[in-house]
Amino acid sequence: MSTAIEIFRVTAFDPAQYETVVRLLGQLSPTLPPLTEIAYRTLLDTEATHLFMLNVGEKPAGMLTVGLYRTPSGVKAWIEDVVVDDASRGHGYGRQLVEYAIAYARHAGADTLALTSNPTRIAANALYRSLGFEPYVTNVYKMKF
Repeated sequence: MSTAIEIFRVTAFDPAQYETVVRLLGQLSPTLPPLTEIAYRTLLDTEATHLFMLNVGEKPAGMLTVGLYRTPSGVKAWIEDVVVDDASRGHGYGRQLVEYAIAYARHAGADTLALTSNPTRIAANALYRSLGFEPYVTNVYKMKF
C-alpha cells in the first residue's frame, strides 16, 4: 500500500505549516535570514505569490513557490524556493512539485515559466532539464536592499 501524496496551495496561516516552511528554507539555504511570521503572513496574502506544499501522508515533505505577473510582453511565471526535506529526498517529490507548478502556471495563462538553479545543484539541474526547461543565455543581475 502506497502513502497518499498531496500537493496543495497554502492560503491561510497555520503555525505548523509556518514552522515547516522555516525548517525547509533552512535546508534550502542556511544563510537565509529567518522568515518572520509577519513576512510569512504577508506572503500568503500576496495575490501574485502561490506557495505549494507537498505532504506524504500527513507529513510535510517539500515546497515551492510560483510567482505570476503580467507584463506588456505577456504573463510570466517564476518558480522559486524549491526544496524537498532532507529525509524525503530520492523519491521523486521534487519532480512532482515542479510538474504541479508547470500545470498551475499553464492553467493560469502564463506563456513563460522560468527558474534559476545554482550550477552546483546537480540533481536539481538535471531534473529541470528532464522536464523541458532549457538554459537561457542571459545575464541575471541582482540588487540586495
